Amino acid sequence: MFAKIKQYQTFAIEYGSQLKDVRIIGLFLFLVIVLLVSWSGVKAIDTNYQLEKQISQLRQQNTVQQLTNNNLALQNAYYNTPQYLELAARQDFGLAAPGETVLIVPRAVALAHTVALPQDIVIPTVGVGKARQPAYKRNFNAWMDFFMHRQHPDTLN
Repeated sequence: MFAKIKQYQTFAIEYGSQLKDVRIIGLFLFLVIVLLVSWSGVKAIDTNYQLEKQISQLRQQNTVQQLTNNNLALQNAYYNTPQYLELAARQDFGLAAPGETVLIVPRAVALAHTVALPQDIVIPTVGVGKARQPAYKRNFNAWMDFFMHRQHPDTLN
């Protein structure tokens, strides 16, 4: 047992004397400097990456805004066309083109000549209520229906 302790002591003394060597100290200092420079470089790279992400995001927003502006310009151009002005005059003011005769049919007369649908026919409404929900909400509700074994009238066979 004492031999092992003596062996560890001699090893520690030899290792300690190696740490006092100028070459080892210089190597440690060089290693510390390399680590500091590398860390600084990594931070600079990370900063550049974050800035590039911001630039990309702003470019995408700029593109979307340009497309929105182009759509608005096309809408404005359409609103100035004679076709739109004619449609607006017909809908809003009840005007007609020269030579046309306007027939105004009362609602009661128009509905009296329609065919009534039988009451037992169900008109399918596929996803009318679900279309107003965002996609993630519809997906969540579909999974909940699946796990809870719920069936909706539009999914029954």
